[in-house]
Amino acid sequence: MAKTTEKVQSFIEQGNWQGLRDLLESFPPPEIVDLLPELDEADRAILFRLLHRPIAAEVFSFLEPQEQDALLRDLTNEETRQLLANMRPDDRTHFLEEMPGQATQRLMNLLSPHDLQEARQLLGYPEESVGRLMTPDYVAVRPYWTIDHALSHIRLKGKDSETIYTVYVVDASWKLLGTLELRKLLLADPNEMAEQIMNTSFASVTALDDREEAVRAIQKYNLVAVPVVDSNGVLLGIVTVDDVLDVSQKEVTEDFHKVGGITPLESSYRASSLWSLFSKRIGWLAALVVVNLVSSRIIASFEDVLTSTIVLAFFIPLLIDSGGNTGAQAATLMIRALATGDINIKQWGAVFFKEIGVGALLGITLGAMGFALGTFHGNTQVGWVVGLTMTSIIIWSNLLGMFLPFLFTRIKLDPAVASSPLITTLADIGGLAIYFLIASWIL
Repeated sequence: MAKTTEKVQSFIEQGNWQGLRDLLESFPPPEIVDLLPELDEADRAILFRLLHRPIAAEVFSFLEPQEQDALLRDLTNEETRQLLANMRPDDRTHFLEEMPGQATQRLMNLLSPHDLQEARQLLGYPEESVGRLMTPDYVAVRPYWTIDHALSHIRLKGKDSETIYTVYVVDASWKLLGTLELRKLLLADPNEMAEQIMNTSFASVTALDDREEAVRAIQKYNLVAVPVVDSNGVLLGIVTVDDVLDVSQKEVTEDFHKVGGITPLESSYRASSLWSLFSKRIGWLAALVVVNLVSSRIIASFEDVLTSTIVLAFFIPLLIDSGGNTGAQAATLMIRALATGDINIKQWGAVFFKEIGVGALLGITLGAMGFALGTFHGNTQVGWVVGLTMTSIIIWSNLLGMFLPFLFTRIKLDPAVASSPLITTLADIGGLAIYFLIASWIL
């Protein structure tokens, strides 16, 4: 990348615009995106202006919102109009929804009447809905058309479609009747009609569904694109697999942030400011400091037990860390299983009993290790305290890690809110109470 950047800057310094244009044509759009941050603002604008319009629109759609905003400031209204006109409807919708309201209105004023109507329709759907994600650029045929007629139509309209691997069969009111794979079309008898070979058993989503429904449909049915219909089955658009990959990556990233006790970032880490990173992390940390005061209070309440057998203090980090780790493991398994649809909230009972068994096995194994350590560093009584505590904490933490994601799902919250810091903190509080209660009973 460094050599490429030097070569690009050399062309710019020499004013060799044709040489630079030829060089850029040899790069796929994602590589041009990686190149742009290496250049200063003036060179970045020059390079972007040299790109062919369709390539420029594709490169622009890959950029972070802050980078898009900075680039737009260097473009004229006509250049911006051409850029927006060449963007795919779904990419344009994603870009416009990320902009402040005033800027969105200014940019929409630059659109053609057709593009403006399309943008308003897509932006009218709720955030995070399939409607915001879909594109109206697809190929549809009538059921009574011959295969020869259908192929001629695909040749005519296919260049403007996001994908032609799947063709949709609709009636006069645009109701979706079936789907046709391109391979099946090419191999069919030219005189057959579309309705004779179309697939009437197809998956679809509605425009008001959460966009994760489109992700699940494409994954479950192994589709290149999933059709989007209204409540009457009328075909509105399609969601393609490349859009789904972007959504899936974004959802996984958000879950990772939440599991780590971080409010999800609105942009990439590279584009986030110092203040943004601070504000996304400080809330959870400050809240957990307050919650951890309960742990301190429990230790203070059992000061006499701790003073009489000081060796108990040696095992506090071992026990509460083991509990926190166990709870975090269980929560991670539950959050991911719920997110992928591997389990659902109605199966919580079966999962509960399974995790009791897993927790008991883990607890007995680690409890035996705790008994040996307690006996070695203290005596048999201390060994029993540590062993029984370890077993109890592991079972408690495992059930806690299993239960919280189900609870948050039940109250319509993202199960990823059951983050590792939260699980660890609650496991610590319960673990300390268990430890000192068992110590008081035995000692």
